[in-house]
Amino acid sequence: MNSKKLVLEEYNSNFNYKINQSNMSISFNRVAFIFFVTVFIFLTFTLKIIFLTGKDLPKKKIFLNNSEFRSSIIDRNGNIIAKTVITKNIGIDPKEVIDEDKLLINLQLIFPNKNFDNFKKKLERKKFFYIEKKISQNQYRQLFLLGDKSIREESKISRVYPQGSLFSHILGQIDEDNKGISGIEKFFDYELKSSEDPIQLSLDTNIQYLIRDELLFSEKIFNNVGSAAILMDINNGEILSMLSMPDFDLNKREKITDKNYINRATKAIYELGSVFKTFTFTAGLNENLINVDSEFKNLEKRIRCGKNIISEYDEEIPENITAEEILVRSGNIGSVRIAQKIGIEKFKSFLDKLGITEKIDFDIEEVGSPLPLNWGKCKLATSSFGHGITTTALQLTKAYAIISNGGYLVKPTLIKQENFDKSKNNKILNEGISSQVNSTLRKIVSSKEGTAGFANIPGYDVGGKTGTAQKTLMGKYSKEKVNTFVAVFPSKNPQYVLLVLLDEPKVNKDYVYNYRDGTGFKYKGNWRNTAGWTSVEIAGRMIEKIGPILATKY
Repeated sequence: MNSKKLVLEEYNSNFNYKINQSNMSISFNRVAFIFFVTVFIFLTFTLKIIFLTGKDLPKKKIFLNNSEFRSSIIDRNGNIIAKTVITKNIGIDPKEVIDEDKLLINLQLIFPNKNFDNFKKKLERKKFFYIEKKISQNQYRQLFLLGDKSIREESKISRVYPQGSLFSHILGQIDEDNKGISGIEKFFDYELKSSEDPIQLSLDTNIQYLIRDELLFSEKIFNNVGSAAILMDINNGEILSMLSMPDFDLNKREKITDKNYINRATKAIYELGSVFKTFTFTAGLNENLINVDSEFKNLEKRIRCGKNIISEYDEEIPENITAEEILVRSGNIGSVRIAQKIGIEKFKSFLDKLGITEKIDFDIEEVGSPLPLNWGKCKLATSSFGHGITTTALQLTKAYAIISNGGYLVKPTLIKQENFDKSKNNKILNEGISSQVNSTLRKIVSSKEGTAGFANIPGYDVGGKTGTAQKTLMGKYSKEKVNTFVAVFPSKNPQYVLLVLLDEPKVNKDYVYNYRDGTGFKYKGNWRNTAGWTSVEIAGRMIEKIGPILATKY
């Protein structure tokens, strides 16, 4: 049996070892020499990199201090929707450039979408310029490896919005001095600067995304110039979603001057039409002047008020009809007759209690002021069906919450509430009135005579009211419309109110409506540009998507 011998021998200070079979011998001095040469080369390059990058730090260094800090803003589930981070801006000092062509080639490889003709012109001017602000980590790493001393970096406090445009009208913007100039950023500017704790909003990011997606869909189908949607907890006023379209990317920090970017949910003032008929009906019930079965006989199709003629919206509405049927079928003349029973003072007082007629107190400053009213017999008549009276989408949402939640006053809020008890709030409706109103709103959606059948989503017990109104342009009524639907669900025990407003929608004779009642019936084309054929369809699509989330999470 052969065996391997390891023989050690000392010779001229060299340390050798031998294996008999291979006669292999490696010199320790040679190994040591290679090792030290490698270390020397490594240290040389390391020191060069440190020297080049360390020597040429920005000449104008930004010092990060408390005045630049803003705490985060999170949604109700803890997701960050606004955050302050340290970002890096990268610039070039042309005076330090050694090889301009080589630098431009490297920059073009790192930033392939940049205009390098523009860069070349800036290099010729020999003045410092930025090549990228808020640079990505990958691009920063590539620049760092170039070791070019003309490349300068500066650290900067930046406000970033991970969802881009999703919450733009709510969050608002900050200026270059880190001061809030709109939205939550302005309203809570002091709190955001003075506390490290995040501000938690009542909004749900997932629901916000789904609702926005449907508003974008409405633009494709009905070609509306803008839209708004609000989803609110009917009992504590928490807003789970609030959108206005078009919106804008907060990360771009652009100055918005186009009036079409107005916040249609809170700032824009509209005449909203037949959604006001619910208030007329509710006020009549609450004053014990009518009940749901009160019959109105011999209703005209047209009545005169001063110089103006008030016409019935639907010629097929019977001349003998109950108070409930007036609301279900959205009768104009019947609503006028109910308002006349109520009288100016009581009707005006009821609208004031709902918060319809005065500017609302809210968590952002971008809120509109309803136009003042000169009350009289004709104003009472037209206001009964939502003509000649203005308010905001937010105030309309609040009013529907009050009439549906038992009559308890509620304050809409974007801030998450803790241990809220609505019974501590003032109650403006008599016992049982909300139940009667909610039952009638349900019939508007579920019955053949109602105007909101496309929102009859199985399993969600949706009630609601439609409103179609002409827009005023230059003080005169135009052919353009504002179509609104306010949904309350589930109507037997209301938890949520959803408002959908479409600004200047158009008819679409090719769109196919799929009835949601299980029959599989389809209908092609909306031939009448009313809320029942536009806003209701979009609201129905929304409820289908957000309903499962609301049922499981809240």
